[in-house]
Amino acid sequence: MLVRELAGEVAVVGLDDPVLDAVRAMWRRKVPGLVVVDGRGRLVAVLSVTEVLRLVVSPYVGERLALARVIDEEHADEFLSECTGRSMRDCLPRGHRRSAVVMPDATVLEAAASMAGTGCPIVAVVDDDGGVLGAVSWGALLDGLLAA
Repeated sequence: MLVRELAGEVAVVGLDDPVLDAVRAMWRRKVPGLVVVDGRGRLVAVLSVTEVLRLVVSPYVGERLALARVIDEEHADEFLSECTGRSMRDCLPRGHRRSAVVMPDATVLEAAASMAGTGCPIVAVVDDDGGVLGAVSWGALLDGLLAA
């Protein structure tokens, strides 16, 4: 089975898309992350759900877990509102780590190895020019394997 047969359900968002829209797209699809592309549709980053959470949790809270404990429930429930007006470009960390990437003719084993090697539950499927054709989550990968 080739990954091109499985690619599709993962959210693909642009650098200038609002962070909250990206989070909503990931949530609607119930996938463990998203793919970020530039204006030409070329891969910028593949982000796991934990990396997306790092984008939306204030760094001062994320670095000191004890601080999250002292923030009252009302304010804690509104932490996403701090992202209003921010784009993905504004939130992406500098020097992002290596992304999980495969070509469309890659096997499911290659996709699984890429996920395992990067620790990301999503692999982007890209063409020779770096254009994103889609992405595959670990769930889709296993669905394809177990159904075969």
